[in-house]
Amino acid sequence: MSKLSKSLLGLSFVSVLGLGLAGCASGTSTNSSSKGSSAGKDGKAITVVFYPNESAKSFATSRDALKKSIEKATGKTVKLQTTTDYNVAIQAIASGKAQLAYMGANGYIQAHKLSKDVVPFAAQSDGEGTLKKATYNSYLMVQQKDADKYQENGKYSIKNVKGKKMSYVSNSSTSGFLVPTAEITREFSIKDGDKDKLTQSGQFFSKVLYGGSHQGSAVNLIKGDADVAAFDDADLMPYLKATKGSWDKVGSTFTVKDDAEAPFNSLKGKSVVNIAMMPVQQGPWVFNTKTLSKDDQTKIAKEFTSQEFADNEQIFSKPGSKKTSMFPKKTEKTKLLKVTDKWYAPTHKLVGY
Repeated sequence: MSKLSKSLLGLSFVSVLGLGLAGCASGTSTNSSSKGSSAGKDGKAITVVFYPNESAKSFATSRDALKKSIEKATGKTVKLQTTTDYNVAIQAIASGKAQLAYMGANGYIQAHKLSKDVVPFAAQSDGEGTLKKATYNSYLMVQQKDADKYQENGKYSIKNVKGKKMSYVSNSSTSGFLVPTAEITREFSIKDGDKDKLTQSGQFFSKVLYGGSHQGSAVNLIKGDADVAAFDDADLMPYLKATKGSWDKVGSTFTVKDDAEAPFNSLKGKSVVNIAMMPVQQGPWVFNTKTLSKDDQTKIAKEFTSQEFADNEQIFSKPGSKKTSMFPKKTEKTKLLKVTDKWYAPTHKLVGY
């Protein structure tokens, strides 16, 4: 277990959650099914914006299923906006051009700072159907052929990452940036004033790359452009399978699936190893309460937290399922539960506002 994980387990779980923010990315935005149109309270359409990771082709079926669920609940037309830039998604929900979004906790905090009208209403539960351990995993991974270089006394360690080529997701990402850099900062006792060195090529790392998404960061590693990469489990499950160990065990091997879609379709059979694993808080579904009516807010929240919604296999893939939907279940009890801004108080503290 990493030093960061040990530290987290020593805190109340609410504090643990403060170090877990869902992954984010940066890049150039593209829209699908929407050209940035907004509905407003009096409009007939509701726009849902997605981060780059959930905008992937692999999740098209899940996005369509979400669209149908919202249309059923509200009786309104729903437009889907996909992006390749988390900042575009953050701006869309904060400005009200989008009324609904699935965000990482860090992105939610940023959007909430821009507009207090952006509030969370639901997050994915843990395997017991509660919020007590509602987390997923952030990793630091290396190529399988280099994995032995990161062992110390028979255990995997990040002590040898210094001087290597590093790939993050985005500096807006928590599971792909904030949590991994916190682990590195702790391991190397880096002072607050020196943390910027982790983001600059030729400083702590010989080269620093950004994948633009969790998928992109993993591709940087597998292609050899990076020696070490940060990314999460939820966004990589459609492309990688655990061929040794498991998604919840340090030192496990993950191999690109034979049927993996782009951008992994040319990387089939390539393997990576997890040398560090950190818990990350589940991100929220959020409303813009200024541009979405209270009636629609109530209807959508009721729909999303219903058992019928949790049982929709196009949205939530069953435990162990070969076909991964946008939200993989840990157990059959996994569902969406009501959350408020108060639940993200530790995240506010971590981010600084």
